[in-house]
Amino acid sequence: MKLTYLASTALLLALATPAFAVEPSEVLDNYADIAAAKYSDSLTTAQTLQIAVNALVADPSAEALQAAKNAWLAARVPYQQTEVYRFGNPVVDDWEGKVNAWPLDEGLIDYVDASYGGPSDENEFAALNIVANPMFTLSGSEIDATAITPELLAETLHEADGVEANVATGYHAIEFLLWGQDLNGHGTGAGNRPWTDYAAGNDCTNDNCDRRGEYLVAATDLLVSDLEWMVAQWVDDGAARAAVTENADAGLTAILTGMGSLSYGEVAGERMRLGVMLNDPEEEHSCFADNTHNDHYYDGLGVQNAYLGEYIRIDGTLVSGPSLADLVAETDAGLDAEMQSKLSATMLSLGRIKTAAEAGFSYDQMLERGNDAGEALIMGGVNGFIDQTRSIERVVTALNLDGVAIEGSDSLDDPDAVFQ
Repeated sequence: MKLTYLASTALLLALATPAFAVEPSEVLDNYADIAAAKYSDSLTTAQTLQIAVNALVADPSAEALQAAKNAWLAARVPYQQTEVYRFGNPVVDDWEGKVNAWPLDEGLIDYVDASYGGPSDENEFAALNIVANPMFTLSGSEIDATAITPELLAETLHEADGVEANVATGYHAIEFLLWGQDLNGHGTGAGNRPWTDYAAGNDCTNDNCDRRGEYLVAATDLLVSDLEWMVAQWVDDGAARAAVTENADAGLTAILTGMGSLSYGEVAGERMRLGVMLNDPEEEHSCFADNTHNDHYYDGLGVQNAYLGEYIRIDGTLVSGPSLADLVAETDAGLDAEMQSKLSATMLSLGRIKTAAEAGFSYDQMLERGNDAGEALIMGGVNGFIDQTRSIERVVTALNLDGVAIEGSDSLDDPDAVFQ
């Protein structure tokens, strides 16, 4: 059978033009599916934490406090892997401060050691201790905090007086209420809050155990409701999913902005390099629980997930599909190999930090001035993140994307400014 002129021309064009294995729209659908899975897992683990917190407050004991701590640690694993959805996704970035803001002036919430200090010119409420004070004045108005509710925390206390350090909600407020202050400096050990801080009657230590329990319950309930809201943003008709999938270039820009900004300015800069420069054990993302090594590790894993288009859920299920790696490989196979190699190298460096911390060399010990081994471990992670960011920038160029703005950090871009 002879081909017509039009048919033969079409065949020649088809042979001359390489077909793309994946379409950007498929990559973005998978990116949104993984977001939905990660936030769903974050919600599930927060609900488990909620059950443990309620049990602690209802029947305090050392075992109940430890169970709540364990639930908090487990809840961090999926949540930290969602942080790569910040920066490029305004729906997430505008919301994130409710659930993961740090550092915090913990004296706003509860009792602190005398060495902590009191109110300052920067923060009048640094030592408010809302657990001990059912009435206080804010911006000239008397605030009735007799009942500690999610609404009080979210609408009145969080970032009170416009001060970002007044963190009243989210994972780190809950962390402080479970562990208490870490007073070990660069020594071993995390916070050591006694379970009797939640006990009733004469067994109560440090006073106001009932209000402390009310605060812990309210903060955990609020965390659950905030995560429920975010899960809804990534379902099929959710606002965050729509924003990232309706335009291919904008969606790919969101992925790479999140990968680059989390890698460079946020984790390498603000969370890691700055701590090395200041040698301050308070420069930890989870300073009360000494869980910072896991925070960095799962942030790094989240970046790798975003590129490879895969995520292992808390039940062991793999969510995967067309990925950014697939698109890059079609454009420049060598660049894809480079990007994957850089991501793997970063995870190896973060894994060394995690392994060392779990073996007893905690992150705050690594931050001590003159601890060359600790600095080398942390800077291995910093350099890995910086190095992979350079490859992320090359991916942006290869995909011919405009509008990717990777956030920086003074600790990396202008170190002298840190000490001014």
